Amino acid sequence: MDLEDATKAAVEARGRAYAPYSGFRMGAAVLTSSGAVVPGSLVENVSLGLAMCAERVALFSTASAGERPTALVVASPRTSGALTFPCGACLQVGLELGGRELVVVAVDPDGTSDRALLGDLLPRGPHKG
Repeated sequence: MDLEDATKAAVEARGRAYAPYSGFRMGAAVLTSSGAVVPGSLVENVSLGLAMCAERVALFSTASAGERPTALVVASPRTSGALTFPCGACLQVGLELGGRELVVVAVDPDGTSDRALLGDLLPRGPHKG
């Protein structure tokens, strides 16, 4: 498996998002150090604090499977005209599990994508060293 497979899985996961309140459908997929791809979908809740971002679903599922992430792909609509990268909370989880060298890819519904290292997106995030 590779980033292309992870991107396809993230786009497919976006189609399974449960977003009845925001309508902002997001999917994600993690590429693991063993080459597996672990998908995740946004799951909203009427009690907002109980919602879970697609990125964290994929990252938590990766950890639960005993794997380590090497890349995180997020598939969603654009935000204010720009590709949507993970929020700070999701980046912090990625930092904890994958480190500063985790590759983060954002892809929109048209297939346009861009990538960055997590450490560049969250340069001063607290980490375990």
